[in-house]
Amino acid sequence: MRSWKKTVAIVAGLAMLGSMAACGTGNSSSSKVLNLLVEGGGPAETVARNTAAEFKKQTGYTVKIDTVPYSGLYDKLKAETDSGRAIHDLAVIDIGWFPALAKGLSSVNGVLTSSEEDDFMPGLKDGGTVDGTLLGIPTWTNAQVLLYRKDLFENAKNKKEFKEKFGYELAAPRTWEQFRDAAKFFTKDGMHGTSLVGQTGADSVTQWLEFAEQAGARNLVVSKNKSTLNQTAYKDALDYMHTLVKDGSIPPDYLSEGVSEISNLFNQGKIAMELTWSHFYKASAKALSSDKVGVVSMIGGKAGIGAIPGPWYEVILKRSPKQDIAKKYLKFMYGKNSQYMEALGVAARKSVFTKYEGKEGYAHLKPLEETLEAKQTQNRPAIKAWTQIETEVLSPLVQSGLKNGGSEDELQKGANKINETLN
Repeated sequence: MRSWKKTVAIVAGLAMLGSMAACGTGNSSSSKVLNLLVEGGGPAETVARNTAAEFKKQTGYTVKIDTVPYSGLYDKLKAETDSGRAIHDLAVIDIGWFPALAKGLSSVNGVLTSSEEDDFMPGLKDGGTVDGTLLGIPTWTNAQVLLYRKDLFENAKNKKEFKEKFGYELAAPRTWEQFRDAAKFFTKDGMHGTSLVGQTGADSVTQWLEFAEQAGARNLVVSKNKSTLNQTAYKDALDYMHTLVKDGSIPPDYLSEGVSEISNLFNQGKIAMELTWSHFYKASAKALSSDKVGVVSMIGGKAGIGAIPGPWYEVILKRSPKQDIAKKYLKFMYGKNSQYMEALGVAARKSVFTKYEGKEGYAHLKPLEETLEAKQTQNRPAIKAWTQIETEVLSPLVQSGLKNGGSEDELQKGANKINETLN
C-alpha cells in the first residue's frame, strides 16, 4: 500500500482513485495492459512472450502474462468466470473446458474473416463453438498417431522372422490385428512391443474412446442428453486393450503409466511402438535420431482410423472491460500461428501445416492430418458435466477394462450413472 501525506490535495486525489478502482480494480479500461492467463512453461507462454513486444509496438498495449500449472489453470478460470470478476482479459484453454466456462466467455464471431476461418484445421471451428457461438480462436490442434522404431521394423532379420511367424510382411501397423501382432513380436530381449495408458485420468479415457471410435462408436459417450455406452464398440475397445495386457505385450506396471512415462520408455528403447500425441515425434527423433523413429497415422479398427483431437484456443473473458483490444490481440496472434509450430510442433492453420510439411523434424504432420481428417475422428461431447463424467464414470471403467476386459453390466451401470448426472 502506498503511503500518502495528509493534505487536502492528496485526499482529493485519493477520492478520485477510489472512484476509478470501483469500476474494476487493477484492470481499468483506461490502463494499456492486457492480462493473459496461460499454462506455465507451455507453448502458449512461449509464443505470448515472443510476440508481446511487437503487439505493444503496434497498439501501445503491454501484455502481462500470468502463468499457472496445467492442473490449476481450469480451476483458476472457473473460479474467475463464476465470480464475475475481471482479473484477466484473455486466456488460452483446453477444448474440454468450453462447456463449463462458456457463460464467462465472449463471442469471437467476426474477429477473423471468413477466409481466415476457412484456414482452420479440421474440427477446430466445431470444437470452439458452443450453442452456435464461436468462443475461441484456435492456437493449435493435435491428435494421437503411431510412433514406431523404424530401424527395428526395417531390420532384415526381424522382417524374415515376422513373416515366418505371422505370414505377412512386417511394416508399420495400420490395423488392430497388425498392431497386436507387432506388439507380440517385439516383446523380447528386455523390450515390450508397446504400452497403454493405465494411469487414472483424462489420457486413459481418451485412449479408450479412440479405440471405441475405431470399433465404430459414434456420438461419443453422450448423444441427445443420454449415454451411448450401450454401443458394442465401447466393450470391443476394452476387450482389445485387455488382449494386449493378456498377451504380455505391455509392461506389467501399466496402471502407473501415463503419456509422459510411455514416451520415456519409447525414447529409452524399452518399447517398440507407442500411440501418442503427434508432437512427441520431435522429442523422440531427437532422443533416438530421426532415422530410428517412424511415424504414421493412428491405427484403425473395423470402422477405420479414429482419434480425439486435442486443440487449444485463445479466449476473451466476458467481464473484461477491454473487449475491443482483446479481439485485436486474438487476430494478431492468429497471424503469428506459425510460432506455435516452432514452439510445440503443431499449429491451427492449414497454411502453416502446408508450410512445414516436408521440413526436417516435421514428419508427424502428414500422419496427423490424415488422422484429423478420418471419418471416425470426433471431438469429446461439449457438455458441462464432462469432467465429472470422465472422472467418476469413465476412468474407473478403463481401469477395470484393462485388468478384466469389457463388462456389459459395468458399462450399463456407467451409462445409468451418466444419465443420472445429465438429468
